[in-house]
Amino acid sequence: MTKMEQRNNNNAKELRTFTGSVEIRKNTDGTESRTIEGYGVVFDSWSHDLGYFKEKVSRTAFDGVDFSDVVATFNHDFNMVMARTSSKTLKLTVDDKGLKYSFDAPKTTAGNDLLENIRNGNIVGSSFMFNIKEQKWTWKEGNVEIDEREIVKVDRLYELGPVTMPAYPDTTAALRDYESAKEEYEKEKTQATEEPIQVSDDKKALRMKIRISKAKHK
Repeated sequence: MTKMEQRNNNNAKELRTFTGSVEIRKNTDGTESRTIEGYGVVFDSWSHDLGYFKEKVSRTAFDGVDFSDVVATFNHDFNMVMARTSSKTLKLTVDDKGLKYSFDAPKTTAGNDLLENIRNGNIVGSSFMFNIKEQKWTWKEGNVEIDEREIVKVDRLYELGPVTMPAYPDTTAALRDYESAKEEYEKEKTQATEEPIQVSDDKKALRMKIRISKAKHK
């Protein structure tokens, strides 16, 4: 049996990562530019097991989200800022695949190192920092399937960019919300099985008529 539940979330910041979503763009003549592109978010793509559940991001998750001051960093390190939307050095685009970012690596030690590491294949993923406005949980009964979470609406996007270890997302906040939602669901399910079935007055009257009719024919 499967049950779906829509929930609004608290303001806890979360991080998610996606592998194989960062590259250096080529110029029209085939030479390498300093433009780094990647997908901070890939839509409708199920994650691996995040700890009792898996999740995906809805295609409408960023509808209406304010992108006016989002920062691009390397490894979520705010001491290694690469670009920013408010300075018009970071471009964000939502397309059919996901949320795409693009920026020219700054001519700094950090920017040059990032280009070299992407070029050498040492940086193979991207990540984004956000909090949730609306989410949907799907509870799976039994041990065959794990529960599912869909990020329906993002409340705020703080930061995104290339990361070294995309295989290890920070899901602490999501796990806390999962445990809270699951506990509430289990309580509701228990109460539903314990509550006596309420019989309407019409049904009671019908049952009484049947009893009287049976007594008359004895």
